[in-house]
Amino acid sequence: MSKLVIVGTVAFDAIETPFGKTDKILGGAATYIGLAASKFDVDGAVVSVVGGDFPQEDIDMIASKGLDVAGLEVVKDGKTFFWSGKYHNDMNTRDTLVTELNTLADFNPVVPEHYQDSEVVMLGNLHPLVQLSVIDQMTNPKLVVLDTMNFWMDCALEDLMKVIAKVDVITINDEEARQLSGEYSLVNAAKKIRAMGPSYVVIKKGEHGALLFHDEGMFFAPALPLAEVFDPTGAGDTFAGGFTGFLAKTGNYSFENMKTAIIYGSALASFCVEKFGTERMRDLSKKEVYHRLQQFKNLTQFDIELT
Repeated sequence: MSKLVIVGTVAFDAIETPFGKTDKILGGAATYIGLAASKFDVDGAVVSVVGGDFPQEDIDMIASKGLDVAGLEVVKDGKTFFWSGKYHNDMNTRDTLVTELNTLADFNPVVPEHYQDSEVVMLGNLHPLVQLSVIDQMTNPKLVVLDTMNFWMDCALEDLMKVIAKVDVITINDEEARQLSGEYSLVNAAKKIRAMGPSYVVIKKGEHGALLFHDEGMFFAPALPLAEVFDPTGAGDTFAGGFTGFLAKTGNYSFENMKTAIIYGSALASFCVEKFGTERMRDLSKKEVYHRLQQFKNLTQFDIELT
């Protein structure tokens, strides 16, 4: 098993969907990634920052999942990053209502010394220069995975390109892949993005699954059709946590194993959307994950007689 470093936000969210709304609840990319990765019993560390208003019980909950929180900085006189959003009826689009960077504005991540030799690094969505500073702290990572978004393509493209050149895997959605590459075809988009540095490109398509591209070929994993989707917040981060958690557990970074990691990531993301915030992921059992993976297998496996 490989050690895993997770860098991203630990935050407060306030969410409104057609199914209801919440006050401030636990959120943040690193939180979702960490909860998903913890399902594999990985030796992982969360590197982030929160304010003095962040509940100790939430830090204890994250630690109870087997995640090292030595790299979770608490700024006693600061406030925790806060995001509020409202989803439209299609649940695929949303409006950001409030963004308060607070302690995140001056975040200078420090990877704990005993995790600087980690093989797997998961860079959650943050400013590219912050992500670069994490890469510089690692001694010899075998797999660096980057998550980013169109906001950084709009306002920090030069810095983002420096990060992309140093990572092994990039995970973005289809709209972002088209913007970054200037190509409408996702096949051509992935080819152009791989030329920027990453060996693997993962393109997330929400309820339509995820695509994996590599010079050995491409792979598609469907999203499991669900009767109800309550809250899509964190689904992409949960996917990334399942993906990197499985790879850290197996220590196998081949194209074939990446395919399996994509399925695990998709399966875990399908749980995340079933309740608001992190509620579903906190107490998710391994038995539930096993049954969901069986559903994925049944969804995609078939026999056909070629004539």
